[in-house]
Amino acid sequence: MTAHVEVMDLVAQMKSAEEAFVLATVVRTVSVTAAKAGAKAIIRPDGTIVAGWIGGGCARGAVLKAAREALADGEPRMVSVQPEDMLAELGVKPGEDREGIRFASNMCPSQGTMDIFVEPVLPHPSLLIFGASPVAMSLAAQARQLGYHVTLAAPAADRAGEANAHVLIDGFESRHLNDARRFVVVSTQGKGDEVALKKAIAIEAEYHAFVGSRRKMIALREKLVAGGIAREAIDRVKAPAGLDLGAITPEEIAMSILAEITVDRRRGQRAAHTVASK
Repeated sequence: MTAHVEVMDLVAQMKSAEEAFVLATVVRTVSVTAAKAGAKAIIRPDGTIVAGWIGGGCARGAVLKAAREALADGEPRMVSVQPEDMLAELGVKPGEDREGIRFASNMCPSQGTMDIFVEPVLPHPSLLIFGASPVAMSLAAQARQLGYHVTLAAPAADRAGEANAHVLIDGFESRHLNDARRFVVVSTQGKGDEVALKKAIAIEAEYHAFVGSRRKMIALREKLVAGGIAREAIDRVKAPAGLDLGAITPEEIAMSILAEITVDRRRGQRAAHTVASK
């Protein structure tokens, strides 16, 4: 088995395990370089190269820096490592970005040029749904179509049918969560509201929401505070969940919740894409 095949096997395994990593690929070399076009390496978020090889210290620092940035914003980038005299000819400085390329100086004696494509591979965003109400079931199905890793947690007896989720949990627990961005929705609708909210609030996530009226949430809030839950934590829960689209049916309510999550998830990315495309 070649090193290339071994790297791609590990890529498949890490994707399946919902792990975050960067796949760095040498796409072009000029003159003498340690790694050649086609060489690949897998880089973890802590900067560890766990498989493959893309050359020595000449390219390593620039690639690891680009890998950290790529994991932070989810955007791929190209790194071009060149001798300083060639950078001067191009009129660019080490660390400068131009037309989507990050330039870095090659200080090694070989004085070759390497272009490396740095591609972040991120886990699917995680949506944890508490409850088996019609809204919860519709939310799970729609979220899967949008690429979320869906976990549905509710007593098995409450589920009227088969839920379209990656993970089903019997009861209000929060196992099997990956390290991706998390969004939590409580859609118990009268069946274990207080218990589910306690579990949901304890989960670190970017978005917490409750499917129910403001009046109902106010009543639950007082119970939760009396039970020792911090007011600030409860106040982070959006209630009622979803954008005000005039939704009536469970499917429409689920859509409004996913629309709200999408706004939160994509905040800042549209502006970045607009700037990048100019």
